[in-house]
Amino acid sequence: QVELVESGGGWVQPGGSLRLSCAASGYIFRIDVMGWYRQAPGKERELVATVTSSGSTIYAESVSGRFTISRDNAENTVYLQMNNLKPEDTAVYYCNIKGYRTVLRRMDYWGQGTQVTVSS
Repeated sequence: QVELVESGGGWVQPGGSLRLSCAASGYIFRIDVMGWYRQAPGKERELVATVTSSGSTIYAESVSGRFTISRDNAENTVYLQMNNLKPEDTAVYYCNIKGYRTVLRRMDYWGQGTQVTVSS
């Protein structure tokens, strides 16, 4: 079984910062991509940012320049540094990992979600 544990969400005023963390544990052969997604009330889940094992990143246009994704391959942990937060960033943020549990068995797991609220 693979478990993802997220932390770091909360409430912050506009212009503030938060840092999300997501640690993966269990039997994992390889994690190819780690990412963050978010879902606001009444909206579909959307990609925020992803990072590959080699460090290549992709960002949603709405967060580019404000958010930074990073990962610690040795600890199977992914981070999301969120700066200059805006009310429209309010959502539940979900961690996602894609890779292999064994040489032949692919995996795609989601975290439980952490609430981020940006308001004055």
